[in-house]
Amino acid sequence: MHKKALALAAALTLAGGVAQAQQMVFTSWGGTTQDAQTEFWAAPYSEKTGTNVLQDGPTDYGKIKAMVEAKAVNWDVVDSEFDWALQAGKAGLLEPLDFNVIDKSKLDPRFVSDYAVGSFYYSFVIGFNPANFSGDQPKTMADLFDTAKFPGKRTFYKWSAPGVIEAALLADGVAADKLYPLDLDRAFKKLDTIKSDIIWWEGGAQSQQLLASGEAPIGFFWNGRLAALAADGMPVGISWENNITAADALVVPKGAPNKDAAMAFIAEATSAKAQADFAAKTGYAPINTGSPELMDAEVRKTLPDTQTGTQINADMAYWAEHRDEIGTRWYAWQAQ
Repeated sequence: MHKKALALAAALTLAGGVAQAQQMVFTSWGGTTQDAQTEFWAAPYSEKTGTNVLQDGPTDYGKIKAMVEAKAVNWDVVDSEFDWALQAGKAGLLEPLDFNVIDKSKLDPRFVSDYAVGSFYYSFVIGFNPANFSGDQPKTMADLFDTAKFPGKRTFYKWSAPGVIEAALLADGVAADKLYPLDLDRAFKKLDTIKSDIIWWEGGAQSQQLLASGEAPIGFFWNGRLAALAADGMPVGISWENNITAADALVVPKGAPNKDAAMAFIAEATSAKAQADFAAKTGYAPINTGSPELMDAEVRKTLPDTQTGTQINADMAYWAEHRDEIGTRWYAWQAQ
């Protein structure tokens, strides 16, 4: 048996043994995404190992930091934003991942670090309600910011600046290959032009409601949320032009009580089939390079990894380095 396969088998066996006396905890963001993670990652892992995977959430970075500092960690695997994971790894808040158990050779290298591997990746895309735009339909980032040509409220994600800052710069004419380092003054000046027209969404379900109701007929969305609306039969307009990719990550907090089980869980969650099944259900892209061949061709066409023509990869390393300073300015600007 291959060395990695032996290591994974041993880890799964150990995880199963640990689970007979203990249970591991997986923490994520809730909603349909965590439902799919439970169905396609936790359930198969439990079936293979006998480990009972308890679900918790939502992910809370302050809570992780407090638990680690108090040496009272009760989360084993956490789904986080990738830029936070890079920052937290450097800050000593995470366990280094065991790549004798987790086969990183099969994972998209954009989403692999010493302390984190991709959970899934997604695109921020322009979404709109076609019923509100009978003539020309929005396509570009400039259109997203053009309230004269495309009237109505805009909706953006409240809790995270990555993606929105890039969109503002693109709308203001910055070339895709010239985005970094981000010109924050220019980005916020552009955002000022539509500030009174912004309705913030705080979670994926709210973003869907704002679009479906027409309260915000256009906005910047996680692609999977638009795919879910379309799957439910709602006409949804999507523009993939300059779609901006970002990723979630799977991490293990420093001092997690069931570290071996955590590593085995991540190995299962990032396996080709688990990623393919999750992607087909959610509309988010798999991070295992073997997943696409397991998926229906028509489903594949709706995922970010097939919309690469003008796609922009958000620079997660840049965001990790500047996350706090940009975040401070971001929330201060919202409050003004």
